Amino acid sequence: MSLPQLLYCHCAYARVVPAEVKQEVLRRLSESGRSFDAVADLCEMSAKCDPSLEKLGGRSELKIAACYPRAVKWLFASAGVTLAEDAAVLNMRTQTADEIIAQLLEGEPSSSAEAEE
Repeated sequence: MSLPQLLYCHCAYARVVPAEVKQEVLRRLSESGRSFDAVADLCEMSAKCDPSLEKLGGRSELKIAACYPRAVKWLFASAGVTLAEDAAVLNMRTQTADEIIAQLLEGEPSSSAEAEE
């Protein structure tokens, strides 16, 4: 079984996501050793119909850390991209950094020591 693809949105322009949550999620993702894609702002990408949204959103087993799931799905749809049915959108506006990280890295070892056990 392959690991899910991870996408992190920094929500740089709307400033609706608590700064401490998005900074903590980004820090812990970076420290996890997992590869992930980070974008400055999905809203801006959607408004500009950025072609990279198709690559980012078209993957199966995708987990997105951003804001409200309905908004994220609409942003992709507005840019002409359909998210895979199994895509999971985690809401940094309403969830804690701990909740987001737990769901992003669910089922993965949290350190190399645990991986060896």
